[in-house]
Amino acid sequence: MAGTTATTPMDIDAAAPPPPLEASAKGKAPISAYPGGRAAPWVEKYRPQCLADVAAHRDIVDTIDKLTNENRLPHLLLYGPPGTGKTSTILAVARKLYGSQYGNMILELNASDERGIDVVRQQIQDFASARSLSFGARPSVKMVLLDEADAMTKDAQFALRRVIEKHTRSTRFALICNHVNKIIPALQSRCTRFRFAPLDGTHVRERLQHIIKSEGLDVNDGGLTALVRLSNGDMRKALNILQSTHMASKQITEEAVYLCTGNPMPKDIEQIAFWLLNEPFSTSFKYISDMKMRKGLALVDIIREVTMFVFKIQMPSDVRIKLINDLADIEYRLSFACNDKLQLGALVSTFTGARTAMVAAAH
Repeated sequence: MAGTTATTPMDIDAAAPPPPLEASAKGKAPISAYPGGRAAPWVEKYRPQCLADVAAHRDIVDTIDKLTNENRLPHLLLYGPPGTGKTSTILAVARKLYGSQYGNMILELNASDERGIDVVRQQIQDFASARSLSFGARPSVKMVLLDEADAMTKDAQFALRRVIEKHTRSTRFALICNHVNKIIPALQSRCTRFRFAPLDGTHVRERLQHIIKSEGLDVNDGGLTALVRLSNGDMRKALNILQSTHMASKQITEEAVYLCTGNPMPKDIEQIAFWLLNEPFSTSFKYISDMKMRKGLALVDIIREVTMFVFKIQMPSDVRIKLINDLADIEYRLSFACNDKLQLGALVSTFTGARTAMVAAAH
């Protein structure tokens, strides 16, 4: 991202030493800036370099691409869960607009930087008001990229509102956030909003298959399915799990993925659900405690997976409603670091009560 070289961030084997990172590039270093090149995090190594490489959200990407081609790019507000391609999309737009001048024409700030009102009044204001150098046939507008904008203070957002209005002719602002409700309405109304939903499983699978092929990994179908399932539509999470599992195991299987992440395996959840629905209280409590200790499972993960299992099995709707409510209460209490044994007892007693209600309903 340093402005003096024309090499793209994917040139990881270049002989030249990596350029120093600018203050504006904190948190999003190019691959060449990571020591070891090939040992770079795959999240950065395989970050899309152009709009055509973005894995999903083709409708949003095509709209932004069209606006860019017609030189009608508005201020943007991209929001949605992590790992869905928001930052990658806007960085690809910036590369397309500025090419080798990328480092000079974009100011990138994220949550690792100061985000108070002083940054808006000084750094952003100075960058936006500076005259841009035009190297093409048409004068280029500069771009200010505010990653994780929902971390900005309310005062800074109010100050930014006026800066956006004042410098619209020379600068475009792109705001990226996870929670759009934390952006003040005055800023939202000045931007064109695009929501990046969690990625579809097929898109995550396709991208993972491309990376598996590029890296020459040994991944079976079970392992790939486990990666897609655990990612929950977060491409960054999928890549981190893939890389960490690859470091721990030569062959990436379903068991290796679950072992690396510490998540309970589907067969373990089925076994736990069987105990909860069929065994007496004391037996069920003992079996689940033993499995929890033996496999190092977290109770909160067990409850989340068991809740998904409850949705799949047949039971009277009133019993299901009470069961889901009780499981939600247990998960809520666990978020406050309550005693694990007490909450496991509550989990078993909840299912014991549900079982009694199902027997009563059957007669």
